Amino acid sequence: MKTLLPILMLFLSGITFSQTKISGSVVDDSGQPIPGANILVIGTATGTVTDFDGNFALSYSQNPPFSVQASSVGFETAIVEVTSNNQTLNFILKEGTSLDEVVISASRTPERIFESPVTVERLGIKDIKTTASTDFYGGLENLKGVDVNTNSLTFRSVNTRGFATFANNRFMQLVDGMDNSTPALNFPIGNLVGMIETDVQSVELLPGASSALYGANAFNGILFMRSKNPFDHHGISASLKRGITSQKAAGDNEYFDYSLRAAHKFNDKFAVKVNFGYLKGTDWAANSKVDKNSSGGTRENNINYDGVNVYGDLASANIRSEAPAAFRPLIPDVYVSRTGYDEADLTDHNAESIKSDWGLYYRPWANDFEIQYVGKVGTGSTIYQGSNRYYIDGFFQQQHKLELKNNNFFFRGYVVSDRAGDSYDMVVTAVQINRAWKSDADWFGDYISTYVGATLGGATDAQAHAAARAKAESGRYLPGSPEYQAAFNRSINDPNLVTGSKFQDASKYYHSDANYNFSHLIDWAEIQVGGSYRKYKLNSSGTIYTDFDNPIEYSEFGIYTQIQKNIELNDALNLKLTGSVRYDKSEFFDGFLSPRLSAGLTINKDHNVRTSVQTGFRNPTTQDLFIGLDTSSYILIGSAPNNLDRYSRPYNVSETAKQDLGQPDTITQTGNAAYTNSYTRSAVQEYEDTGNIDILNNPEAIGNPSLIKPEQVTSAEVGYRGKINNLTIDFSAYYNSYKDFISQNRVVAPLYGIVGDNGNSIEAIKNDDYVDYGIYTNSEADVNSYGASLGLSVKLLGDFDLSGSYTYAKLDFDRDTYPDFVTNFNTPEHKFKASFGNTELFKNFGFNVAYRFSDDYYWEATFGDGVIPEFHVLDAQINLTVPSLKSIFKVGGTNLTGKEYYTAYGTGFLGSMYYISWTINNL
Repeated sequence: MKTLLPILMLFLSGITFSQTKISGSVVDDSGQPIPGANILVIGTATGTVTDFDGNFALSYSQNPPFSVQASSVGFETAIVEVTSNNQTLNFILKEGTSLDEVVISASRTPERIFESPVTVERLGIKDIKTTASTDFYGGLENLKGVDVNTNSLTFRSVNTRGFATFANNRFMQLVDGMDNSTPALNFPIGNLVGMIETDVQSVELLPGASSALYGANAFNGILFMRSKNPFDHHGISASLKRGITSQKAAGDNEYFDYSLRAAHKFNDKFAVKVNFGYLKGTDWAANSKVDKNSSGGTRENNINYDGVNVYGDLASANIRSEAPAAFRPLIPDVYVSRTGYDEADLTDHNAESIKSDWGLYYRPWANDFEIQYVGKVGTGSTIYQGSNRYYIDGFFQQQHKLELKNNNFFFRGYVVSDRAGDSYDMVVTAVQINRAWKSDADWFGDYISTYVGATLGGATDAQAHAAARAKAESGRYLPGSPEYQAAFNRSINDPNLVTGSKFQDASKYYHSDANYNFSHLIDWAEIQVGGSYRKYKLNSSGTIYTDFDNPIEYSEFGIYTQIQKNIELNDALNLKLTGSVRYDKSEFFDGFLSPRLSAGLTINKDHNVRTSVQTGFRNPTTQDLFIGLDTSSYILIGSAPNNLDRYSRPYNVSETAKQDLGQPDTITQTGNAAYTNSYTRSAVQEYEDTGNIDILNNPEAIGNPSLIKPEQVTSAEVGYRGKINNLTIDFSAYYNSYKDFISQNRVVAPLYGIVGDNGNSIEAIKNDDYVDYGIYTNSEADVNSYGASLGLSVKLLGDFDLSGSYTYAKLDFDRDTYPDFVTNFNTPEHKFKASFGNTELFKNFGFNVAYRFSDDYYWEATFGDGVIPEFHVLDAQINLTVPSLKSIFKVGGTNLTGKEYYTAYGTGFLGSMYYISWTINNL
C-alpha cells in the first residue's frame, strides 16, 4: 500500500477540476472557412477540429493563461493566447506547408513535423478527401518512402525500408493505440478488419526502427491510425462509393464500399459513437502458368511442371526411385509431377470486408480526464500469400479496450482475438482433391507400369510419358463435377492437414501499456516513462502451430523512458535534444536495451537539421517459434526448443531403400531433425541437378542451423526539413546494420543415416527419402541496408499544388557466400512519386492526379522468387463540394493507363478501378 499510494497520487496530480471554455472560427486569408482544421492546446493532446463552417468549441481543464494553436495542411500554424474563460478566438491561417502539421507519434508528445527528431509522414483529413486512391489505406501508397504490396483487393501490406513479405511482422500497425496484428498470424492483414474511413482523424507513419519507444515489433516502422473522438466530432457522417474493378483475368466486376459514422455528445461528461463499414468486390485473379521449376515449360512439354498459380502439381517424385527393382533399368532418372488445378478452380475470388466498432467515452469531471471503452469486430474474405496461397474466408477478429487518460498519462489494456472461419490452404486443397481420387502411390504406380509397357512396346520416351500420364490421369476429378465438388468440400472442412486443408484457430493476446509525461511537474525538460506487457495464447488446434493438445502460452514485457530538452541558443538557433531507452524481455530470451539519441537544430525558423542514432530489436515471432505447418512442398517448423519434437510425422520409404538397405516401410521423423541432422537445400539441389555426389560429402553441405534468437539493428539517420519561399524540402538518409538477422532457410533432413558420415544419409538423398524443411534461424552474415528519400512540394500559378518524392533503397548482403539465406528485402532500388492538384480550381471544385514509378526488383519469399518488372501507375480524381448538402462528390480512377502490374511474385495482376463517391458531413 505504501508503494501504491505515491503512484496513485502521481497519476491523480494531473487531474484538476478547473475548466476553461473557448470557441471561435478558422478561416483562410481570403475569409473562406477551413473545415477540419486542428485546434490544439499547446503542450497537450487536448484539441478538436472545426466543423463544415470552420467553427469550433473546446473545453480545457486548466485556468488561463495558456496558448491554443490552429493548423491545417497547406497553411501556416497560428497561435493565440487564452486569457479568460469563454473567450472567442478567430484564427486567420496563411498559406503554409505540410511541415506545419502537428504529429504525436515521433516523440509520444505533440510537435510539428518540422521539429520532429525522426522522419515522419502524415495523412490528414484533407489528404484523405483529396486522395485519388479508392480509400485512405490505398492513399498510403503516395507517401514518401512507403511500399504497399497488394496481395488482394482487401489485403495490402504496408512497409518501409525493405525486408518484408505479406507476413510483415517487422512493421507495426496501431489503431488508437491497439495493435492491429492478428493473433494467429502475428502480423496485420491490411485494413480488412481495421479502421472505417469516415472515422479516420489522421494517419502517421514512422519509417525505420522505433523500438526505443514502441517495443520489439516496431522494427521497420509503425503506422499510427487515430480515430475521431465523439466529444470533438459528433453527428452523422457517411460515405457511399460504387465502381468497378477491371482486370484481364477476371473481367469487369462491381465494387462498392459503404461506411457510416454516428456520434453523439450527451453533455460535457458523456459521449458515444458507432461505426459500420461494408466493402465487397471481386479479387484480383492470379492465373500465371509460368513454371516454377528451373527447367521451365508448360504441362504439355514438361513432365515435371509446377505452375505458379496451378496447385497440386507440386506432388512430384523420381520415377526410377519409386519403381520396383526389376523395372529400374527401363526407367529414366527423371522427376514427374501430378496434374494440378488452376487457382480459379479453388476460390470464387470474393473479396469482402464487414466491420463495426463502438465507443463509450466518459469524462467524470468534464475536463481532460477520460475513460474509454472501445470495441471492434470485423470479418471478411481475402487472399493471403505466405508459403502457399490461402483463401481467408469468413475470418473474424475482435478487439476490446479499456483506457484511462488525460494530457499527462494514459493506461490502457486490451485483448485481441480471432477465429479463422472457413479459411483454407488452396495449394493443399488441390493436393487433397487429387489424393481423394487416387493416392500418390497409386498414381505413380500407374504411371511407372504404363511407361514400362509402352517402352517395351517400342514407344519413344516422349510417347511413353504421354501414354503413362494418360493412364494415370484416367478418371481424374474435373472441376465442376459432383466428385470434384465433394472432394473439395471434404478438404476445406477438414482441419487435419494430413487429409484436409482447413485452418482452425481461436488465438488471442492480452496487452497493456502505460505512459506518464512529467512536463507539468518539471520545467527544465520533458520526461516520460512507460511500459507494456503482452501475453500470447496460441490455439490453432495444430493447423498452424504445434498446439495439437493444448494452447501455447508465453509473455513478454518492456519499460522505457525519454528525456527531451529544448535549448534556445539565440534568436536564430534552437536546439532540440532527445534521448530515450527501452528494456524488453521475452520469457524465452535475455533482455535487451534499445537506446535512441537525436538532435534537431532549427535555423531561422525555416530550416531544421536533424540526426539520430537508435537501436532496435525484434523477438522471434509466434511463427518463428511455434509453427508446425505442412505446405505440401516442405514443412515449416519453428525453432523454440520445446517445439522441435512436438511436430512428428511418419513418412513412406522408397522401394529402393526397402529392398537394398533393409529400411522399414515407414519412418517417423520429428522437426528436431531439421536442426540436428540436415543438409542445406542448395547442396541437395546442386546434387540433383548435376549428379555429383562429392557435393554432399563437402562439410559445407551440412545444414544443422542454430536455434533462433532475437535480431538487432543499429540505425543512423540524418535529415533536413526546410522552406525556401514557397518550396518545401524534406530529406533523409539512413544506414542500418543488422546483427543476428532473422529469416527463413531451407534444409533437407534424410529419413535415415547421419549427416556427415558419408553413408546412409547420402543414400537417403539419392533415393528421395528425405523431408524438406523451412526453418527459422539467424544469419551469420553481415546484413546491412541504406537509403535516402527526398520530398519536394511547391505552390504553382497561385493555388496549384505540385509535389514529388524520390526514394533510394539498397541491400548490402553477400548472397553468393550464403545462397540458402533469404533476406526478403523485396524493395525496389528506385521509387518516384508525384502529385498535382488544386483544391479550389474554381469555387468548390478540385482535382488531384497522382503518379507512381517503381524500379524492377527481385522478390523472394516462401511461395516463390522472381523479378517484379518496373511499373508506372497513374491515378486521378475530381471532386465537387456542395456546402448546402455538407457533401463532397468525387469521381476517380486508379491505374488509368490500364497497363496491369504486380508487386509480388505469385499474386494476381493489378488492373484498374473506377469509382464515384458521395461523402456526407465527414469532418
